[in-house]
Amino acid sequence: MKVQYKDKIMEIEQEITVQELLKEEIAKSEYTVIGAIFNNEYVNLSYKINKDGEIKLIDISSKEGTKIYRRTIIYILGKAFEKLYPNKKITVNYQLPNAMFCDIENTVVTEELIQKLSDEMHSIVREDLPIEQVVMNRKQAEEFYKKYNTSKGRLQLDLQDNQEIYMYHCEDYYNYCYGTIASRTGVAKIFEMVKYDDGLLVRYPSSNKPEQLPKLIPTKKLAWALDEYDDIHKILNVNTVYKLNKAVEEDNIKDIIMLEEALHEKKIANIADEIAKNRKIKMVLIAGPSSSGKTTFAQRLGLQLRINKIKPVTISVDNYFVERKDTPRDENGDYDFECIEAIDLKLFNDHLTRLLNGEEVEMPEFDFHVGTKKYKGKKLKLEQDQVLVIEGIHCLNDQLTSEIAKEQKYKIYISALTVLNMDRYNRISTTDTRLIRRIVRDNQFRGYNAKDTLRTWYKVNEGEEKNIFPYQEEANSIFNTSLIYELGVLKGVVLPLLEEIKPEEPEYAEAKRLINMLKYFQAIPPEYVPTNSLLKEFLGGGNFKY
Repeated sequence: MKVQYKDKIMEIEQEITVQELLKEEIAKSEYTVIGAIFNNEYVNLSYKINKDGEIKLIDISSKEGTKIYRRTIIYILGKAFEKLYPNKKITVNYQLPNAMFCDIENTVVTEELIQKLSDEMHSIVREDLPIEQVVMNRKQAEEFYKKYNTSKGRLQLDLQDNQEIYMYHCEDYYNYCYGTIASRTGVAKIFEMVKYDDGLLVRYPSSNKPEQLPKLIPTKKLAWALDEYDDIHKILNVNTVYKLNKAVEEDNIKDIIMLEEALHEKKIANIADEIAKNRKIKMVLIAGPSSSGKTTFAQRLGLQLRINKIKPVTISVDNYFVERKDTPRDENGDYDFECIEAIDLKLFNDHLTRLLNGEEVEMPEFDFHVGTKKYKGKKLKLEQDQVLVIEGIHCLNDQLTSEIAKEQKYKIYISALTVLNMDRYNRISTTDTRLIRRIVRDNQFRGYNAKDTLRTWYKVNEGEEKNIFPYQEEANSIFNTSLIYELGVLKGVVLPLLEEIKPEEPEYAEAKRLINMLKYFQAIPPEYVPTNSLLKEFLGGGNFKY
């Protein structure tokens, strides 16, 4: 067998693990190596190589390395918790910045409980125990689930074409992760358990600084928004994929969809009512990461404002770019259109101030081909019953509207804050939901294939982490655009797009990971989606212009 690592080709006579094959390279890596990519598929270090291929190591300074680290920490949490509290149930509810929020059913979470749990987890890490993958056929799996009376990883058994059922085994503990985890507990040395609200946070490093815990930044508004949606979906009994699939099978999904859409409408109406109550507000600023549904949200908010006798007037920040020659460049020498310095802040604030003072302003239109602002006689004057509605990545950053008084501004942060879990230990990433939305939209409206979207997604994330996420707690309102049923709808559209990516292409690893997650969803017909839904921004066929 021939295996390529970087520019080196190694001849292998018999089956060998990644750990054994690349022992020296792993040992001298600057950061802890936690996994690998073999022939464009994610694997852990105990994976046995028995065919030709190309291999790359994954360390904890990479995005995928951070995901593997996080899954491993949660696996260790589950092992520790079940040893200490075998008759209780812990749930990994949602993700906050570099942390997972967990709660414990019918239990008051105390500092003593958290300390005991933390001590046990650190003990498991110090022992550096092997985490082994167990493969069962369907009959063995059925016997396993009968014996242990557990739901962990049981979704695998629900797929009738699944002939192999996988579990991760460590000592006497079994659990399943919907994604690669480390092959030993000892790699997950850096974490912290802290009390948070009525539960606890499991904190871990970021890929930017993988060997230290970041500063704990309060995210009370974000946590409240997630809590609210999580509680509602528990009441509706659709907080896991299994329960969502049950609703599809039992033909209750239309009711779930109507309730979800009604919740969105109520929340949007509440925000509009709050704006209407404060007559000082003359500017509504909307920001959120890619594929959050900002365009549809802004238009639906506009309708609710009009019901409150307020007329929205939209201004595009994109028309206020600095001249191309003045555009900042990034570390690679490319134009950085996402940094706030790429906006002509002086002109933008001058126009905003004049408009709020009742003056008439000639509005620019940016010519992206030439790289300059042009004036074509489009004039705007703000009337008493009008408010400005501005949407853009910097809208939560006060530097964008530094000349405008705080009481005149109302900021809204929106994102698809996913609260759906695969099971109690496996949540679905908000980032993955947005990525799937974006793949569908890029294909429907922009002529891009899934490979194009996956290739540039990391760059999109970098811009969000720098320009949006640090300011989310500045918002007056946080609106969650996620829909509990959406992945069931998007599955039918996105799977064929992901399956076009060939195994030899670099994007295949991510495509395969998403395919492996989506296969557990029962398909929901797109025609069930109402025409005013935020989801139509990605599917097409909605009431609004995009």
